[in-house]
Amino acid sequence: MRNMNHPFRVVLVGCGGISEAWLKPVASMPELQIVGLVDRVEESARKRAEQFHLESAVVGTDLRKVLKKTKPDIVFDCTVPEAHAAVALESFRHGCQVLGEKPLADSMTAARRMVRAAAKAGRTHAVMQNRRYLPEIRVVRDLIASERLGPLTTLSSDFFIGAHFGGFREQMQHVLLLDMAIHTFDAARLLCGGDPVSVYCKEWNPAGSWYAHGASAIAVFTMSNGVIYTYRGSWCSEGLATSWESVWHGIGTRGSLRWDGYRGFQAQAVTKGATPFSQVEDIAPLPFADATKPIGHGGQIAEFVRCLREGVTPETTSSDNIKSLSMVFAAIESAEKGREVKVKG
Repeated sequence: MRNMNHPFRVVLVGCGGISEAWLKPVASMPELQIVGLVDRVEESARKRAEQFHLESAVVGTDLRKVLKKTKPDIVFDCTVPEAHAAVALESFRHGCQVLGEKPLADSMTAARRMVRAAAKAGRTHAVMQNRRYLPEIRVVRDLIASERLGPLTTLSSDFFIGAHFGGFREQMQHVLLLDMAIHTFDAARLLCGGDPVSVYCKEWNPAGSWYAHGASAIAVFTMSNGVIYTYRGSWCSEGLATSWESVWHGIGTRGSLRWDGYRGFQAQAVTKGATPFSQVEDIAPLPFADATKPIGHGGQIAEFVRCLREGVTPETTSSDNIKSLSMVFAAIESAEKGREVKVKG
C-alpha cells in the first residue's frame, strides 16, 4: 500500500453501464486516481477514458497486464457476476484491495473462495451495496435499534415493479431472486440486525409475465435473533409500483413502523395497555445521524476509502456480505425443492 497521504491508485475493470455510477463520484474525489481501465471490449474502456478525461489512464483488455503496468492500490470490479471471482483473485495476487459490484459472486462456492483468498492475502474486499448508504434506510435502522417500539419481532418487505428491461434478464432463470433480491435481503439484514437461519420460498412466473422464469416470489426467513422476515416481490407487476427500496413494515413488542421506501415514515408505540386494544401514539423517527454522510455509490466508495485510511473493516466486507448472498441461493434452493431449507453461509 502506498503512502496513506497520497491518492490511492485505482484500476476499474468492467466499463459497461454501471461503471458510470462509479466514475461520476470518483471524479470529485481527490483521494483517488484512476490509473487504468479494463474491459474485454477495448473500445468500451476507451470511451470511458474519454468521457471522464482520463487521458493518462492505461487502457486494455487484459487485467493482469494492466495491473502489472499500473501497480494500483485498489481495483474496482464492475464486471458481470460470473467474472467477479477471477477479477478478485487476480487483484489479490497483485496486492490490491477490492471493492466490487453486487452480488459478491455467481455461486456460494465462488463466494467462499473469494472470502478465503482475501483473508489469506490480507486484503480488504467489500461489496457495493449502495442502498445501505441511503439516509432513509439509516433512519429506519436507527429507529428499530432504539427499541422505542420494543425489540423487533417481525419484518416484511414488498417489492412490486413492472420492469421491461429487455435483454438477458428476460431469459434468466430465477430472475427476481438472482438479479434483484440481493438488495432487499441485504437491507433486511441491516434493519433487523440478524443473520439468516432458514427459509421457505415459493417462486413462480405469473400469466402475462414477459420473463422466461421466476418473475415473482414469496420467501419467509427465520433470522438468528428470532425475527421472522417475509419478502414478497414481483418484476412483472404493472401499476401501483413500489419504491425500488421496497415498502417495509416492522413490528416490535410495543409498536410498529412503516416505511414507503422513499421519505414516508410512520411509527406508533403503545402508551397504555387497554382492552380490547392498547392506546398508541405516533412517534417521529430519529433524525439521520450524519446528514453530511455521502450517499449511494459515492457514499460507499468514500466509506471504503475511509476504512482503508483508518485500517478498519468496511460494513459490507465480503466475509459479512456473503450472508446476504446466502439468502439468495437458499431461497432458490427452497423454491426448487419446495420445502424449507437451512441457509448455508
